[in-house]
Amino acid sequence: MKRLLYIVLLLTLISTFAVAQRATLDYKVHNVGSVRQLVTNMGTWWRAYTNYPGLIYSEYPPRSNEEHVGEGGIWIGALVGSDTLVSCTTSWNSSFEFYPTSEPWDTVWVVNKGERADIPYWMGYTAVSDQDFVCRYQDYALTNIAGHTPLFVDVRQTSYAWSSPPLDGMIIFNYTIIPTRYHLEKAYIAFWLDGNVGYRGGSWAFALDDYSLYYEDLHLGVAADDHGRDDGDAYSPIGVKIFPPDDHPADSLRWTFNWYSGQGMGAPPSRDGERYLEMAAGIVMQNQLESVGSQFIISFGPFDLQVGDTLRFSVAELLGEGLEGVLHSETIVSWLKERNYQVPAPPPMPPLKVTADAQSVLLNWKAESGEVDPETYEDEARADQELVPFEGYRVYKSTESENGPWTLLAEFDLPGNRWFNNTGLGYSYSDVGLLNNLEYYYTVTAFSKPDTTINFPSQESSKTKNARTVTPGTRPPANVGSVSVVPNPYRGDIAYDSYNPSWEKPGGTRDRWMEQDRKIQFINLPARSEIKIYTLSGDLVQVINHDHPDIGYENWNLTSAVGQAIASGIYLFSVRNLHNGDVQVGKFIVIK
Repeated sequence: MKRLLYIVLLLTLISTFAVAQRATLDYKVHNVGSVRQLVTNMGTWWRAYTNYPGLIYSEYPPRSNEEHVGEGGIWIGALVGSDTLVSCTTSWNSSFEFYPTSEPWDTVWVVNKGERADIPYWMGYTAVSDQDFVCRYQDYALTNIAGHTPLFVDVRQTSYAWSSPPLDGMIIFNYTIIPTRYHLEKAYIAFWLDGNVGYRGGSWAFALDDYSLYYEDLHLGVAADDHGRDDGDAYSPIGVKIFPPDDHPADSLRWTFNWYSGQGMGAPPSRDGERYLEMAAGIVMQNQLESVGSQFIISFGPFDLQVGDTLRFSVAELLGEGLEGVLHSETIVSWLKERNYQVPAPPPMPPLKVTADAQSVLLNWKAESGEVDPETYEDEARADQELVPFEGYRVYKSTESENGPWTLLAEFDLPGNRWFNNTGLGYSYSDVGLLNNLEYYYTVTAFSKPDTTINFPSQESSKTKNARTVTPGTRPPANVGSVSVVPNPYRGDIAYDSYNPSWEKPGGTRDRWMEQDRKIQFINLPARSEIKIYTLSGDLVQVINHDHPDIGYENWNLTSAVGQAIASGIYLFSVRNLHNGDVQVGKFIVIK
Protein backbone atom coordinates (compact mmCIF):
# COMPACT_ATOMS: atom_id res chain seq x y z
CA MET A 1 0.00 0.00 0.00
CA LYS A 2 2.80 2.44 0.90
CA ARG A 3 4.52 1.66 -2.42
CA LEU A 4 1.27 2.37 -4.29
CA LEU A 5 0.77 5.67 -2.45
CA TYR A 6 4.34 6.64 -3.26
CA ILE A 7 3.80 5.91 -6.96
CA VAL A 8 0.55 7.92 -7.01
CA LEU A 9 2.25 10.84 -5.26
CA LEU A 10 5.19 10.68 -7.66
CA LEU A 11 2.92 10.65 -10.71
CA THR A 12 0.96 13.60 -9.30
CA LEU A 13 4.16 15.59 -8.78
CA ILE A 14 5.38 14.76 -12.28
CA SER A 15 2.02 15.78 -13.75
CA THR A 16 1.98 19.00 -11.74
CA PHE A 17 5.50 19.85 -12.89
CA ALA A 18 4.61 19.15 -16.53
CA VAL A 19 1.51 21.36 -16.35
CA ALA A 20 3.48 24.12 -14.65
CA GLN A 21 5.88 24.14 -17.59
CA ARG A 22 3.00 24.99 -19.95
CA ALA A 23 0.75 27.17 -17.77
CA THR A 24 1.35 29.98 -15.28
CA LEU A 25 -0.32 28.33 -12.31
CA ASP A 26 -1.09 30.64 -9.42
CA TYR A 27 -3.26 30.97 -6.33
CA LYS A 28 -4.26 33.64 -3.84
CA VAL A 29 -6.22 33.52 -0.58
CA HIS A 30 -8.99 35.99 0.22
CA ASN A 31 -8.14 37.06 3.76
CA VAL A 32 -9.41 40.60 4.39
CA GLY A 33 -12.64 39.48 6.05
CA SER A 34 -13.82 36.52 8.09
CA VAL A 35 -13.56 34.01 5.22
CA ARG A 36 -10.16 32.65 4.17
CA GLN A 37 -10.91 31.27 0.70
CA LEU A 38 -8.37 29.82 -1.72
CA VAL A 39 -8.73 30.95 -5.35
CA THR A 40 -6.71 29.53 -8.26
CA ASN A 41 -6.32 30.55 -11.88
CA MET A 42 -7.57 27.09 -12.85
CA GLY A 43 -11.04 28.16 -11.72
CA THR A 44 -11.05 26.01 -8.57
CA TRP A 45 -11.88 26.69 -4.92
CA TRP A 46 -9.19 24.18 -3.91
CA ARG A 47 -5.51 23.67 -4.72
CA ALA A 48 -5.88 21.63 -7.95
CA TYR A 49 -2.41 21.61 -9.58
CA THR A 50 -1.12 24.75 -7.84
CA ASN A 51 1.52 24.61 -5.12
CA TYR A 52 -0.76 25.93 -2.37
CA PRO A 53 0.78 24.52 0.85
CA GLY A 54 -2.18 24.79 3.23
CA LEU A 55 -4.51 22.09 4.49
CA ILE A 56 -7.67 24.24 4.51
CA TYR A 57 -9.28 25.75 1.43
CA SER A 58 -12.18 27.66 2.99
CA GLU A 59 -11.82 28.57 6.66
CA TYR A 60 -14.56 30.29 8.62
CA PRO A 61 -14.52 31.74 11.25
CA PRO A 62 -10.87 32.86 11.28
CA ARG A 63 -8.49 30.64 13.27
CA SER A 64 -11.23 28.02 13.77
CA ASN A 65 -9.56 25.35 11.60
CA GLU A 66 -13.07 24.72 10.27
CA GLU A 67 -13.11 23.67 6.61
CA HIS A 68 -16.02 24.02 4.18
CA VAL A 69 -14.74 23.08 0.71
CA GLY A 70 -13.30 19.89 -0.72
CA GLU A 71 -13.74 20.98 -4.35
CA GLY A 72 -15.61 23.77 -6.08
CA GLY A 73 -15.83 25.22 -9.58
CA ILE A 74 -17.92 25.65 -12.71
CA TRP A 75 -18.84 23.28 -15.53
CA ILE A 76 -19.87 24.46 -19.01
CA GLY A 77 -21.84 22.14 -21.27
CA ALA A 78 -23.24 22.68 -24.76
CA LEU A 79 -24.12 21.13 -28.08
CA VAL A 80 -21.43 21.77 -30.71
CA GLY A 81 -22.62 20.53 -34.09
CA SER A 82 -23.32 16.83 -33.52
CA ASP A 83 -21.17 16.68 -30.33
CA THR A 84 -22.29 17.07 -26.74
CA LEU A 85 -19.38 18.53 -24.78
CA VAL A 86 -18.77 19.50 -21.15
CA SER A 87 -15.70 21.27 -19.81
CA CYS A 88 -15.03 21.15 -16.06
CA THR A 89 -12.79 23.24 -13.87
CA THR A 90 -12.95 20.45 -11.30
CA SER A 91 -15.09 17.39 -10.60
CA TRP A 92 -14.96 13.81 -9.57
CA ASN A 93 -14.42 11.52 -12.58
CA SER A 94 -12.91 14.33 -14.62
CA SER A 95 -9.52 15.81 -15.34
CA PHE A 96 -8.75 19.44 -14.69
CA GLU A 97 -9.77 20.94 -18.02
CA PHE A 98 -9.21 24.68 -17.55
CA TYR A 99 -5.79 26.32 -17.35
CA PRO A 100 -4.24 29.76 -17.75
CA THR A 101 -1.78 30.41 -20.55
CA SER A 102 1.98 30.31 -20.07
CA GLU A 103 2.22 34.11 -20.16
CA PRO A 104 3.97 35.35 -16.99
CA TRP A 105 1.20 37.87 -16.34
CA ASP A 106 -1.58 35.26 -16.52
CA THR A 107 -1.59 34.98 -12.74
CA VAL A 108 -4.15 35.86 -10.07
CA TRP A 109 -4.12 39.66 -9.89
CA VAL A 110 -4.90 41.39 -6.58
CA VAL A 111 -6.55 44.82 -6.74
CA ASN A 112 -7.70 46.52 -3.55
CA LYS A 113 -10.42 49.13 -3.09
CA GLY A 114 -9.42 52.43 -4.63
CA GLU A 115 -6.80 50.87 -6.92
CA ARG A 116 -6.62 50.45 -10.70
CA ALA A 117 -4.61 47.79 -12.50
CA ASP A 118 -3.53 47.55 -16.12
CA ILE A 119 -4.09 43.84 -16.66
CA PRO A 120 -3.11 42.92 -20.24
CA TYR A 121 -6.57 41.53 -20.98
CA TRP A 122 -8.39 44.11 -18.80
CA MET A 123 -6.68 47.50 -18.95
CA GLY A 124 -7.72 49.98 -16.26
CA TYR A 125 -9.44 47.40 -14.08
CA THR A 126 -10.87 49.17 -11.02
CA ALA A 127 -11.44 47.32 -7.75
CA VAL A 128 -15.02 46.84 -6.58
CA SER A 129 -14.50 45.32 -3.13
CA ASP A 130 -11.89 45.66 -0.40
CA GLN A 131 -9.97 42.81 -2.07
CA ASP A 132 -10.56 41.85 -5.71
CA PHE A 133 -8.90 38.89 -7.40
CA VAL A 134 -8.82 38.77 -11.20
CA CYS A 135 -7.80 35.83 -13.39
CA ARG A 136 -8.65 34.06 -16.62
CA TYR A 137 -8.46 30.49 -17.88
CA GLN A 138 -9.39 28.44 -20.95
CA ASP A 139 -10.51 24.90 -21.66
CA TYR A 140 -8.12 24.70 -24.63
CA ALA A 141 -4.87 26.04 -23.11
CA LEU A 142 -3.60 22.44 -22.85
CA THR A 143 -4.39 20.21 -25.82
CA ASN A 144 -3.38 16.78 -24.54
CA ILE A 145 -5.83 16.20 -21.69
CA ALA A 146 -6.99 12.61 -21.90
CA GLY A 147 -10.66 12.24 -22.85
CA HIS A 148 -11.21 15.98 -23.16
CA THR A 149 -12.64 17.68 -26.24
CA PRO A 150 -12.69 21.44 -25.57
CA LEU A 151 -15.53 23.84 -26.15
CA PHE A 152 -12.90 26.50 -26.85
CA VAL A 153 -14.17 28.96 -24.28
CA ASP A 154 -12.37 31.69 -22.36
CA VAL A 155 -13.40 32.42 -18.78
CA ARG A 156 -12.68 35.67 -17.01
CA GLN A 157 -13.17 35.49 -13.28
CA THR A 158 -13.27 38.15 -10.60
CA SER A 159 -13.92 37.56 -6.93
CA TYR A 160 -14.83 40.12 -4.28
CA ALA A 161 -14.21 40.08 -0.52
CA TRP A 162 -14.95 42.67 2.17
CA SER A 163 -13.29 43.37 5.51
CA SER A 164 -16.21 44.46 7.71
CA PRO A 165 -19.69 43.27 8.70
CA PRO A 166 -22.20 42.76 7.27
CA LEU A 167 -20.22 41.73 4.16
CA ASP A 168 -17.24 39.92 5.70
CA GLY A 169 -18.89 36.47 5.74
CA MET A 170 -19.27 36.19 1.96
CA ILE A 171 -17.26 36.12 -1.24
CA ILE A 172 -18.74 36.77 -4.68
CA PHE A 173 -17.35 35.15 -7.83
CA ASN A 174 -18.19 36.74 -11.17
CA TYR A 175 -17.75 34.76 -14.39
CA THR A 176 -17.67 35.86 -18.01
CA ILE A 177 -17.88 33.03 -20.55
CA ILE A 178 -16.68 33.78 -24.10
CA PRO A 179 -16.85 31.21 -26.94
CA THR A 180 -13.83 31.60 -29.23
CA ARG A 181 -14.35 29.00 -31.98
CA TYR A 182 -17.78 27.35 -31.98
CA HIS A 183 -21.40 28.33 -31.73
CA LEU A 184 -22.56 26.86 -28.40
CA GLU A 185 -26.13 25.66 -28.68
CA LYS A 186 -28.29 24.95 -25.60
CA ALA A 187 -25.43 25.75 -23.26
CA TYR A 188 -25.81 25.06 -19.54
CA ILE A 189 -23.70 26.28 -16.64
CA ALA A 190 -23.28 24.27 -13.45
CA PHE A 191 -21.52 24.98 -10.20
CA TRP A 192 -20.11 21.87 -8.56
CA LEU A 193 -19.47 21.86 -4.81
CA ASP A 194 -17.93 19.04 -2.84
CA GLY A 195 -18.70 20.42 0.60
CA ASN A 196 -16.42 19.30 3.42
CA VAL A 197 -17.80 20.98 6.52
CA GLY A 198 -16.26 20.67 9.96
CA TYR A 199 -13.12 20.78 12.03
CA ARG A 200 -10.14 19.85 9.83
CA GLY A 201 -8.35 17.17 11.79
CA GLY A 202 -5.89 14.58 10.60
CA SER A 203 -8.34 12.55 8.52
CA TRP A 204 -11.26 13.11 6.15
CA ALA A 205 -13.79 11.71 8.63
CA PHE A 206 -15.04 15.24 9.33
CA ALA A 207 -16.41 15.43 5.76
CA LEU A 208 -18.40 12.20 5.88
CA ASP A 209 -21.32 13.41 8.01
CA ASP A 210 -22.49 16.27 5.78
CA TYR A 211 -25.69 16.59 3.77
CA SER A 212 -27.09 18.79 0.96
CA LEU A 213 -30.01 21.21 1.00
CA TYR A 214 -31.56 23.37 -1.70
CA TYR A 215 -33.70 26.51 -1.43
CA GLU A 216 -35.36 26.51 -4.82
CA ASP A 217 -36.78 30.03 -4.69
CA LEU A 218 -33.34 31.42 -3.77
CA HIS A 219 -31.28 29.21 -6.13
CA LEU A 220 -29.21 28.44 -3.05
CA GLY A 221 -27.48 25.14 -2.36
CA VAL A 222 -26.10 24.38 1.10
CA ALA A 223 -23.63 21.84 2.43
CA ALA A 224 -24.30 21.35 6.13
CA ASP A 225 -22.66 19.37 8.90
CA ASP A 226 -24.72 16.86 10.86
CA HIS A 227 -24.78 17.21 14.63
CA GLY A 228 -22.13 15.39 16.64
CA ARG A 229 -20.21 12.56 15.00
CA ASP A 230 -16.42 12.71 14.70
CA ASP A 231 -16.06 16.47 14.25
CA GLY A 232 -18.74 17.72 16.65
CA ASP A 233 -20.95 20.57 15.49
CA ALA A 234 -19.62 22.91 12.83
CA TYR A 235 -20.11 26.64 13.34
CA SER A 236 -21.16 27.34 9.76
CA PRO A 237 -22.59 25.50 6.76
CA ILE A 238 -21.54 26.77 3.34
CA GLY A 239 -24.05 28.16 0.89
CA VAL A 240 -23.69 28.61 -2.87
CA LYS A 241 -26.14 31.05 -4.47
CA ILE A 242 -26.43 31.53 -8.23
CA PHE A 243 -27.15 34.91 -9.79
CA PRO A 244 -28.00 34.20 -13.46
CA PRO A 245 -27.23 36.70 -16.25
CA ASP A 246 -29.04 40.01 -15.79
CA ASP A 247 -30.65 39.72 -19.23
CA HIS A 248 -32.05 36.25 -18.47
CA PRO A 249 -34.70 36.33 -15.70
CA ALA A 250 -34.28 33.41 -13.34
CA ASP A 251 -37.80 32.10 -13.96
CA SER A 252 -37.11 31.93 -17.70
CA LEU A 253 -34.31 29.38 -17.16
CA ARG A 254 -34.28 25.66 -16.58
CA TRP A 255 -32.77 24.87 -13.15
CA THR A 256 -31.32 21.62 -11.85
CA PHE A 257 -30.21 20.64 -8.35
CA ASN A 258 -28.60 17.23 -8.16
CA TRP A 259 -26.75 15.84 -5.18
CA TYR A 260 -24.48 12.79 -5.10
CA SER A 261 -24.17 10.53 -2.09
CA GLY A 262 -20.49 9.71 -2.63
CA GLN A 263 -18.57 6.99 -0.77
CA GLY A 264 -19.03 4.70 -3.74
CA MET A 265 -22.81 5.18 -3.81
CA GLY A 266 -23.07 8.01 -6.33
CA ALA A 267 -20.91 10.47 -8.25
CA PRO A 268 -21.07 12.73 -11.31
CA PRO A 269 -20.80 10.82 -14.59
CA SER A 270 -17.44 10.67 -16.32
CA ARG A 271 -18.78 10.98 -19.89
CA ASP A 272 -19.66 14.38 -21.33
CA GLY A 273 -23.00 13.25 -22.77
CA GLU A 274 -24.23 11.83 -19.47
CA ARG A 275 -22.93 14.82 -17.50
CA TYR A 276 -24.70 17.21 -19.89
CA LEU A 277 -27.99 15.33 -19.51
CA GLU A 278 -27.80 15.80 -15.75
CA MET A 279 -27.01 19.51 -16.15
CA ALA A 280 -29.97 19.99 -18.50
CA ALA A 281 -32.43 17.73 -16.67
CA GLY A 282 -34.44 20.51 -15.04
CA ILE A 283 -34.99 18.32 -11.97
CA VAL A 284 -34.68 19.57 -8.40
CA MET A 285 -33.92 16.67 -6.10
CA GLN A 286 -35.39 16.46 -2.63
CA ASN A 287 -33.07 17.48 0.17
CA GLN A 288 -30.59 14.84 1.24
CA LEU A 289 -31.75 12.98 4.35
CA GLU A 290 -28.79 10.73 5.07
CA SER A 291 -25.64 12.57 6.17
CA VAL A 292 -22.97 10.63 4.29
CA GLY A 293 -21.25 13.58 2.58
CA SER A 294 -22.40 16.62 0.60
CA GLN A 295 -21.71 16.87 -3.13
CA PHE A 296 -24.03 18.69 -5.50
CA ILE A 297 -24.46 20.71 -8.68
CA ILE A 298 -26.71 23.68 -9.36
CA SER A 299 -27.12 24.18 -13.09
CA PHE A 300 -29.05 26.63 -15.22
CA GLY A 301 -29.70 27.35 -18.90
CA PRO A 302 -30.12 27.00 -21.80
CA PHE A 303 -28.18 29.71 -23.62
CA ASP A 304 -27.26 30.05 -27.28
CA LEU A 305 -23.84 31.65 -27.65
CA GLN A 306 -22.16 32.75 -30.85
CA VAL A 307 -18.39 33.19 -31.14
CA GLY A 308 -17.44 36.37 -29.28
CA ASP A 309 -20.64 36.53 -27.21
CA THR A 310 -20.30 37.11 -23.46
CA LEU A 311 -22.33 35.31 -20.81
CA ARG A 312 -22.01 36.83 -17.34
CA PHE A 313 -23.24 35.35 -14.07
CA SER A 314 -22.24 35.31 -10.40
CA VAL A 315 -21.86 32.74 -7.64
CA ALA A 316 -21.97 33.87 -4.02
CA GLU A 317 -20.18 31.85 -1.34
CA LEU A 318 -22.10 32.40 1.90
CA LEU A 319 -21.20 31.56 5.49
CA GLY A 320 -22.65 32.43 8.88
CA GLU A 321 -23.58 31.04 12.25
CA GLY A 322 -25.70 27.99 11.46
CA LEU A 323 -28.29 27.79 8.70
CA GLU A 324 -29.88 31.00 9.94
CA GLY A 325 -26.56 32.78 9.49
CA VAL A 326 -26.19 31.51 5.91
CA LEU A 327 -29.75 32.58 5.07
CA HIS A 328 -29.07 35.99 6.58
CA SER A 329 -25.97 36.25 4.38
CA GLU A 330 -28.18 35.41 1.39
CA THR A 331 -30.42 38.37 2.24
CA ILE A 332 -27.41 40.67 2.50
CA VAL A 333 -25.79 39.49 -0.74
CA SER A 334 -29.05 39.86 -2.68
CA TRP A 335 -29.35 43.43 -1.39
CA LEU A 336 -25.70 44.04 -2.30
CA LYS A 337 -26.20 42.73 -5.83
CA GLU A 338 -29.28 44.93 -6.30
CA ARG A 339 -27.12 47.95 -5.41
CA ASN A 340 -24.50 46.81 -7.94
CA TYR A 341 -21.99 46.61 -5.06
CA GLN A 342 -22.32 50.35 -4.40
CA VAL A 343 -21.98 50.37 -0.61
CA PRO A 344 -19.84 52.37 1.83
CA ALA A 345 -16.21 51.32 1.95
CA PRO A 346 -13.68 51.37 4.78
CA PRO A 347 -10.82 53.87 4.76
CA PRO A 348 -7.48 52.74 3.33
CA MET A 349 -5.15 50.93 5.71
CA PRO A 350 -3.01 53.24 7.88
CA PRO A 351 0.69 53.31 6.86
CA LEU A 352 1.92 51.32 9.86
CA LYS A 353 5.58 51.39 10.94
CA VAL A 354 6.88 49.21 13.77
CA THR A 355 9.98 49.59 15.94
CA ALA A 356 11.00 46.82 18.35
CA ASP A 357 13.24 47.30 21.37
CA ALA A 358 13.98 45.45 24.59
CA GLN A 359 10.63 44.41 26.11
CA SER A 360 8.77 47.02 24.06
CA VAL A 361 7.22 47.78 20.67
CA LEU A 362 6.45 51.19 19.23
CA LEU A 363 3.75 51.59 16.56
CA ASN A 364 3.40 54.68 14.39
CA TRP A 365 0.91 55.27 11.58
CA LYS A 366 1.12 58.96 10.77
CA ALA A 367 0.83 59.35 7.00
CA GLU A 368 3.88 61.04 5.54
CA SER A 369 4.35 62.72 2.18
CA GLY A 370 3.65 60.26 -0.63
CA GLU A 371 1.74 57.80 1.58
CA VAL A 372 -1.98 57.13 1.41
CA ASP A 373 -3.76 59.09 4.13
CA PRO A 374 -6.91 57.37 5.45
CA GLU A 375 -8.21 60.71 6.72
CA THR A 376 -8.61 62.16 3.23
CA TYR A 377 -10.24 59.26 1.38
CA GLU A 378 -13.50 59.98 -0.40
CA ASP A 379 -16.43 57.59 -0.75
CA GLU A 380 -18.98 58.45 -3.41
CA ALA A 381 -20.96 55.26 -2.75
CA ARG A 382 -22.39 56.55 0.52
CA ALA A 383 -26.04 57.48 0.65
CA ASP A 384 -25.61 60.10 3.40
CA GLN A 385 -23.49 62.40 1.19
CA GLU A 386 -20.63 62.21 3.74
CA LEU A 387 -17.95 62.41 1.06
CA VAL A 388 -14.99 62.20 3.51
CA PRO A 389 -16.30 59.75 6.14
CA PHE A 390 -13.08 58.94 8.05
CA GLU A 391 -13.68 58.63 11.81
CA GLY A 392 -10.69 57.08 13.58
CA TYR A 393 -8.03 54.43 14.22
CA ARG A 394 -7.91 51.22 16.24
CA VAL A 395 -4.84 49.42 17.57
CA TYR A 396 -4.94 45.65 18.08
CA LYS A 397 -2.59 43.01 19.45
CA SER A 398 -2.46 39.22 19.24
CA THR A 399 -0.18 36.70 20.89
CA GLU A 400 -1.16 33.89 18.49
CA SER A 401 -0.88 34.89 14.83
CA GLU A 402 -1.26 37.58 12.17
CA ASN A 403 -4.80 36.24 11.74
CA GLY A 404 -5.71 36.95 15.36
CA PRO A 405 -7.58 36.57 17.61
CA TRP A 406 -7.19 40.28 18.26
CA THR A 407 -7.37 42.31 21.47
CA LEU A 408 -8.23 45.99 21.15
CA LEU A 409 -5.49 48.07 22.79
CA ALA A 410 -6.61 51.58 21.90
CA GLU A 411 -9.10 53.56 19.85
CA PHE A 412 -8.57 57.11 18.57
CA ASP A 413 -11.41 58.97 16.89
CA LEU A 414 -12.39 62.45 15.84
CA PRO A 415 -13.56 64.63 18.72
CA GLY A 416 -16.66 66.77 18.80
CA ASN A 417 -19.16 64.61 16.89
CA ARG A 418 -21.84 62.07 17.77
CA TRP A 419 -19.85 59.01 16.74
CA PHE A 420 -17.91 56.71 19.06
CA ASN A 421 -15.91 58.03 22.04
CA ASN A 422 -14.53 61.37 20.81
CA THR A 423 -11.11 60.59 22.27
CA GLY A 424 -9.19 62.64 19.73
CA LEU A 425 -6.83 61.32 17.08
CA GLY A 426 -3.46 59.74 17.85
CA TYR A 427 -0.74 58.35 15.65
CA SER A 428 1.46 56.23 17.92
CA TYR A 429 1.20 53.55 20.57
CA SER A 430 3.88 52.03 22.81
CA ASP A 431 3.41 48.52 24.19
CA VAL A 432 5.78 47.75 27.07
CA GLY A 433 6.48 44.93 29.51
CA LEU A 434 6.84 42.35 26.76
CA LEU A 435 8.96 39.22 26.82
CA ASN A 436 12.10 39.41 24.71
CA ASN A 437 12.64 37.05 21.76
CA LEU A 438 8.97 36.02 21.50
CA GLU A 439 6.69 36.92 18.61
CA TYR A 440 3.84 39.37 19.05
CA TYR A 441 1.40 40.53 16.39
CA TYR A 442 0.04 44.03 15.88
CA THR A 443 -2.26 45.78 13.48
CA VAL A 444 -3.75 49.24 13.13
CA THR A 445 -7.00 49.86 11.27
CA ALA A 446 -8.93 52.90 10.13
CA PHE A 447 -12.71 53.10 10.44
CA SER A 448 -15.49 55.25 9.06
CA LYS A 449 -18.66 56.87 10.25
CA PRO A 450 -21.79 54.73 9.80
CA ASP A 451 -24.14 55.57 6.96
CA THR A 452 -27.46 56.12 8.72
CA THR A 453 -29.33 56.82 5.49
CA ILE A 454 -29.18 53.14 4.49
CA ASN A 455 -28.53 51.86 8.03
CA PHE A 456 -25.07 50.64 7.05
CA PRO A 457 -22.57 50.18 9.89
CA SER A 458 -19.14 51.78 10.24
CA GLN A 459 -16.61 50.08 7.99
CA GLU A 460 -13.13 49.14 9.18
CA SER A 461 -10.04 48.35 7.14
CA SER A 462 -8.69 44.80 7.28
CA LYS A 463 -6.89 43.74 10.44
CA THR A 464 -5.14 40.87 8.70
CA LYS A 465 -3.82 42.81 5.72
CA ASN A 466 -2.11 45.38 7.94
CA ALA A 467 -0.78 42.91 10.52
CA ARG A 468 2.90 42.84 11.54
CA THR A 469 4.92 40.18 13.33
CA VAL A 470 7.22 41.81 15.89
CA THR A 471 9.90 40.29 18.13
CA PRO A 472 11.11 42.57 20.93
CA GLY A 473 14.62 42.04 22.23
CA THR A 474 18.09 43.44 22.69
CA ARG A 475 20.63 43.76 19.92
CA PRO A 476 23.39 41.11 19.71
CA PRO A 477 26.26 41.73 22.15
CA ALA A 478 29.75 42.38 20.84
CA ASN A 479 31.15 39.15 22.30
CA VAL A 480 30.29 35.86 23.97
CA GLY A 481 30.11 35.65 27.74
CA SER A 482 26.43 36.11 28.49
CA VAL A 483 24.96 33.34 26.30
CA SER A 484 22.19 31.43 28.12
CA VAL A 485 19.71 28.67 27.38
CA VAL A 486 16.00 29.10 28.14
CA PRO A 487 14.17 27.34 29.56
CA ASN A 488 16.78 25.56 31.63
CA PRO A 489 15.85 22.95 32.59
CA TYR A 490 13.53 22.14 29.70
CA ARG A 491 10.66 20.03 31.12
CA GLY A 492 8.62 17.72 28.96
CA ASP A 493 5.75 17.71 31.45
CA ILE A 494 5.04 21.41 30.87
CA ALA A 495 2.62 22.46 28.12
CA TYR A 496 4.74 25.28 26.73
CA ASP A 497 2.29 25.68 23.86
CA SER A 498 -0.36 26.90 26.31
CA TYR A 499 1.69 29.90 27.42
CA ASN A 500 0.50 33.36 26.42
CA PRO A 501 2.34 34.21 24.25
CA SER A 502 2.99 30.62 23.29
CA TRP A 503 6.55 29.39 23.78
CA GLU A 504 6.06 26.46 21.40
CA LYS A 505 3.83 26.79 18.34
CA PRO A 506 2.59 24.23 15.81
CA GLY A 507 4.48 24.58 12.56
CA GLY A 508 3.00 25.28 9.15
CA THR A 509 -0.78 25.24 9.01
CA ARG A 510 -1.22 22.81 11.90
CA ASP A 511 -3.22 23.98 14.91
CA ARG A 512 -2.04 21.22 17.27
CA TRP A 513 1.31 20.76 18.94
CA MET A 514 3.57 17.90 17.84
CA GLU A 515 6.91 16.56 19.03
CA GLN A 516 8.86 18.53 16.43
CA ASP A 517 7.51 21.78 17.89
CA ARG A 518 9.64 21.55 21.04
CA LYS A 519 11.91 24.55 21.53
CA ILE A 520 14.78 25.84 23.59
CA GLN A 521 16.44 29.15 22.85
CA PHE A 522 20.05 30.29 22.93
CA ILE A 523 20.05 33.99 23.84
CA ASN A 524 22.63 36.81 23.91
CA LEU A 525 24.44 35.53 20.83
CA PRO A 526 26.92 37.73 18.94
CA ALA A 527 25.82 38.67 15.43
CA ARG A 528 27.94 35.93 13.80
CA SER A 529 28.42 32.86 15.92
CA GLU A 530 28.40 29.07 15.87
CA ILE A 531 26.63 26.90 18.44
CA LYS A 532 27.67 23.29 19.03
CA ILE A 533 25.65 20.98 21.25
CA TYR A 534 27.16 17.84 22.84
CA THR A 535 26.09 14.97 25.05
CA LEU A 536 27.74 14.75 28.44
CA SER A 537 30.06 12.08 26.98
CA GLY A 538 31.21 14.50 24.27
CA ASP A 539 29.25 13.27 21.24
CA LEU A 540 28.28 16.09 18.86
CA VAL A 541 24.48 16.35 18.63
CA GLN A 542 23.82 19.44 16.53
CA VAL A 543 25.49 22.51 15.01
CA ILE A 544 23.58 25.77 14.64
CA ASN A 545 24.95 28.74 12.73
CA HIS A 546 23.79 32.23 13.68
CA ASP A 547 24.24 35.19 11.35
CA HIS A 548 22.03 38.23 11.94
CA PRO A 549 23.07 41.81 12.69
CA ASP A 550 19.94 42.66 14.70
CA ILE A 551 18.86 39.41 16.38
CA GLY A 552 20.76 37.78 19.23
CA TYR A 553 19.01 34.42 19.60
CA GLU A 554 18.50 31.07 17.89
CA ASN A 555 15.83 28.41 18.46
CA TRP A 556 16.45 24.66 18.55
CA ASN A 557 13.76 21.99 18.34
CA LEU A 558 15.63 19.36 20.38
CA THR A 559 16.48 17.13 17.45
CA SER A 560 19.89 15.86 16.40
CA ALA A 561 21.68 16.48 13.11
CA VAL A 562 20.04 13.32 11.74
CA GLY A 563 16.54 14.40 12.79
CA GLN A 564 16.16 12.26 15.91
CA ALA A 565 14.53 13.63 19.06
CA ILE A 566 17.06 13.85 21.86
CA ALA A 567 16.67 11.99 25.15
CA SER A 568 16.52 13.39 28.67
CA GLY A 569 19.87 14.31 30.13
CA ILE A 570 22.52 16.94 30.67
CA TYR A 571 23.88 18.58 27.52
CA LEU A 572 26.88 20.78 26.92
CA PHE A 573 27.14 23.67 24.47
CA SER A 574 29.84 25.88 23.08
CA VAL A 575 29.36 29.21 21.32
CA ARG A 576 32.17 30.63 19.21
CA ASN A 577 32.18 34.26 18.14
CA LEU A 578 33.05 34.04 14.45
CA HIS A 579 34.30 37.63 14.49
CA ASN A 580 37.14 37.12 16.98
CA GLY A 581 37.21 33.39 17.78
CA ASP A 582 36.28 33.72 21.48
CA VAL A 583 34.35 30.77 22.91
CA GLN A 584 31.87 30.38 25.76
CA VAL A 585 30.79 26.99 27.12
CA GLY A 586 27.83 26.00 29.25
CA LYS A 587 25.30 23.29 29.97
CA PHE A 588 21.57 22.76 30.10
CA ILE A 589 19.18 20.01 31.22
CA VAL A 590 16.39 18.31 29.30
CA ILE A 591 13.77 16.37 31.27
CA LYS A 592 11.15 14.55 29.22
